[in-house]
Amino acid sequence: MESGESVAQQLTTIRDYIRWAVTRFNKADIYFGHGTDNAMDEALRLVLFAVGIPLGSQADFLDAKLTGQERLAVLALIDQRVEQRMPLPYLLGEAWFAGLSFKVDSRVLIPRSPVAELIQQGFEPWLPYQAVGRILDLCTGGGCIGIACAHYFAEASVDLADLSEGALEVANENITSYELNHRVKTVQSDLFNGLAGQQYQLIVSNPPYVDSEDLAAMPAEYQHEPAMALGSGDDGLDITRRILKQAANYLTDKGLLVVEVGNSGIALEQAYPDVPFTWIEFEQGGHGVFIFSKAELLEYFRTDVIPAKAGN
Repeated sequence: MESGESVAQQLTTIRDYIRWAVTRFNKADIYFGHGTDNAMDEALRLVLFAVGIPLGSQADFLDAKLTGQERLAVLALIDQRVEQRMPLPYLLGEAWFAGLSFKVDSRVLIPRSPVAELIQQGFEPWLPYQAVGRILDLCTGGGCIGIACAHYFAEASVDLADLSEGALEVANENITSYELNHRVKTVQSDLFNGLAGQQYQLIVSNPPYVDSEDLAAMPAEYQHEPAMALGSGDDGLDITRRILKQAANYLTDKGLLVVEVGNSGIALEQAYPDVPFTWIEFEQGGHGVFIFSKAELLEYFRTDVIPAKAGN
């Protein structure tokens, strides 16, 4: 392969570098699934980011010539994407979720949950006419779900809970960037263990749910994401089982639990054959998200009552 300096001498315009990136991506057969689904969109986002041009305004700049420094910067990102299989959002330091931009790095999972559609719809029809005062984003990672909820539920207070200290550092940066410190806070907690005495109208969780077989077969791009945010036992349901047993304690009487389990939905139904799961159908794609009311959780799952901590 030609050296970066040699390529930089031959390619001059933004259009040239987008074309070059598409060629490299297709030849390398990289995996798409962290924000784009094809080489052209991936190349467009990468090149525009590298030269500081907003996505959507590229038509005015396609034939603009890049400086020598810009050319090498673009080529370096392309190399990282191809040779290290680094997911695009980590290279950009940014991912989009529910129409909002969030900081991401290797401390957090890259957001790609279909729950974004539910958030933008206000969780209707499951929360009709109900004032939502408190929301919990359980296993929050970088805080995308909870912060998006705070954006669309303008009066709600939101807790972002996660066991990972590094993930919560990223979440706090995202809270600050949206100036939501007065309504959104992070809590370091192993699921509900650090939330004794709290109750919420809405609990949303995108927990680790990848089973051991799928985890071993995932493309190289996923190896850059934190393992603790992906795997959850042989069938992918270790954490989900804990959530189902405990969540009722932390919901108000008319509260709602929303959980994503992705491809592990089949295993979940097999694990609880007598439970009538309500699975959400998404217009924008996605699957494996179920909803339970507090009453349903109490009816169908043996609830582990967690005693309140002294002083609460």
